[in-house]
Amino acid sequence: MDNVCEEEVFSSLFKTNSKTVFNYIYYKFGNEEKAYDVVQEAFIKLWENCAKVSPEKAKSYVYTVANNLYLNVIKAEKVRLKYANKSNDTSNESPEFLLEEKEYKEKLDKALNSLPENQRTTFLLNRIDGKKYAEIAEMEGVSVKAIEKRMHLALKALREQIEGI
Repeated sequence: MDNVCEEEVFSSLFKTNSKTVFNYIYYKFGNEEKAYDVVQEAFIKLWENCAKVSPEKAKSYVYTVANNLYLNVIKAEKVRLKYANKSNDTSNESPEFLLEEKEYKEKLDKALNSLPENQRTTFLLNRIDGKKYAEIAEMEGVSVKAIEKRMHLALKALREQIEGI
């Protein structure tokens, strides 16, 4: 019987889940440093409670702890989602194109920021990370139907705010 207290099992759980947990919390926070801290703390809590958590339950335990840590921080501060502007080599693009692209990105950011946090998180996990509805439902602790509804509402709201989505 594998045990989370075994270093190999814990290490494997960390390697398999830390990036997704990071993205999940980052999409909620919009802050890499805070998301990184939450992930570290969640895995520390898993290690501290390794004898109480079975390997099968470890993934959902880490998500629950990470989400609770996130909620604790949110209680203390209101956070806006910010995206890292990845600098692309656009030297051969026309100034008009660059301006349109910048305006579109701003519109998209504004539209995403206006979504309720649960819809924004669902949308980004699905569209950016390629997570299936069932995976998102497991992360969020809700039904697949609830995720479908969130995604529908998010897409509807984004379509209303931005032409061409």
